[in-house]
Amino acid sequence: MSDELILVDLFDRETGSGEKLAVHRNRQLHRAFSVFIRDGSGRLLLQRRARGKYHSGGLWANACCSHPRKGESLLPAACRRLGEELGVPVQETDLRELFSFVYYAPFDRLSEYEYDHVLLLSHGGPFSPDPGEIEELRWISPEALMEELTRTPERFCAWFLTAAPRVLSILKEEGLADGQKEQP
Repeated sequence: MSDELILVDLFDRETGSGEKLAVHRNRQLHRAFSVFIRDGSGRLLLQRRARGKYHSGGLWANACCSHPRKGESLLPAACRRLGEELGVPVQETDLRELFSFVYYAPFDRLSEYEYDHVLLLSHGGPFSPDPGEIEELRWISPEALMEELTRTPERFCAWFLTAAPRVLSILKEEGLADGQKEQP
């Protein structure tokens, strides 16, 4: 937890930096990213966070979530974390930013107050998940995910409850939720 995170304002303008745990204790707004991975059939990859994580352990989320470090740009940070968490070698050009949003979620003595950039990667595997980060992986169809989000929202991380419906809506609008290939 010694990473220096990038502090930002509500317009994603950098305002400083802070040690990861202190930033989460002090409820400071910081830059983050959430990567959604879809396969050629239109399914999305979900991960169950390792139970030993400092918050939201055992809950389901998108494929990869993290923060750029001080001095690190968004896309290189996402590529780094996809390699570290999932063993997926990715280039910046493989990622597409869909949207961003700000959310606040309190936990026991910590909080997540993030300016979250939501990224999309098309990749069908293989994966080599880091067990310290990820307890389980599974593919899910957009329809099944919508049903689970509606029926059992408590099984999912706070940011995922905001991001996933928007991702599903974008994929549907673009015709990508049914296995069609992305247009260049």
